[in-house]
Amino acid sequence: MIKGFKMKLYEGMAAEYEKRHNELWPEMIDMIHEHGGKNYTIFLDKETNILFGYIEIENEELWAKGADTAINRKWWDFMADIMETNPDNSPVSIDLQNVFHLD
Repeated sequence: MIKGFKMKLYEGMAAEYEKRHNELWPEMIDMIHEHGGKNYTIFLDKETNILFGYIEIENEELWAKGADTAINRKWWDFMADIMETNPDNSPVSIDLQNVFHLD
């Protein structure tokens, strides 16, 4: 299953966002894989500070369980100062509808 979603950075935070992801914690990588995620890519529209995420997951239920892990919540807290977040520090993330896919 393919998921697409968007999030938003605060102004001037693109370099910091990229730096933090280039130094992604090994425990986060493990959590993503353990919860069925692979081929995870995030793109940035520099004009709008909108991030577009693409990830392939095994299934929605397994993937959703990753949000409740301690390492994921620690990551959310770590990222909250540079992007739009919800009250629990999870990123404001809007799922996008898949309208076309070509293998």
